[in-house]
Amino acid sequence: AGTLVMGRIKGVARPALATVIPSPVRPVVMCDVGANADCKPAYLVQFAQMATVYAERIVGIENPCAALLNIGEEEAKGSQFAQEAHALLKEQLPNFAGNAEGGDILPAKFDVIVTDGFTGNVCLKTIEGTSKTLFKTLKGIMMRTPVTKLGALAIKGGLKELMAQVSPDTYGGAPLLGVKGALLVGHGSSSAFAVKNGVLTTAGVVRAGVSEIIAQTVAKGA
Repeated sequence: AGTLVMGRIKGVARPALATVIPSPVRPVVMCDVGANADCKPAYLVQFAQMATVYAERIVGIENPCAALLNIGEEEAKGSQFAQEAHALLKEQLPNFAGNAEGGDILPAKFDVIVTDGFTGNVCLKTIEGTSKTLFKTLKGIMMRTPVTKLGALAIKGGLKELMAQVSPDTYGGAPLLGVKGALLVGHGSSSAFAVKNGVLTTAGVVRAGVSEIIAQTVAKGA
């Protein structure tokens, strides 16, 4: 609906969903996370360009480095699609830093992770599901005995801080990059806190002129 109603920015082959990965180290922007299940290698160059603009202007990351999500750090790793995408990114993206493995995401070894929408969506939901399961399990352990409850009370502040750092509600949703305007896609189960932050993030996208900067960036790479 966003693509049809708002329209694509001239030169953008496919709008893509970006999201801020809930890393306890620092924010990591991933794109695409679900808008394009089937991609051409050239699409990933634009995904990286658009996600870099978002990382700089909205997330506040200075000089972000981008990496391609792959099964190894060597250039020859991965499928033919991944190898072709790597070659294009290396050639056309000034801030390209090579391949990123799944284990590089949460430690925030790279600022921007680029991938196709199918892989990105599976990766994102795996991270979110793992985070929820770990916190639920940890809570169960801490509430087990009077002694563990006392321990939980002692680290309550630290746990709240960690939960805030890894919560996807901090940004309120995923922006659809590449359309003429600001569009943020929220979770169907978004809390009031997430909706508030989503509105604020959307306003920030408008004020920072993210759509216009993406148009200029894509035009230069055309």
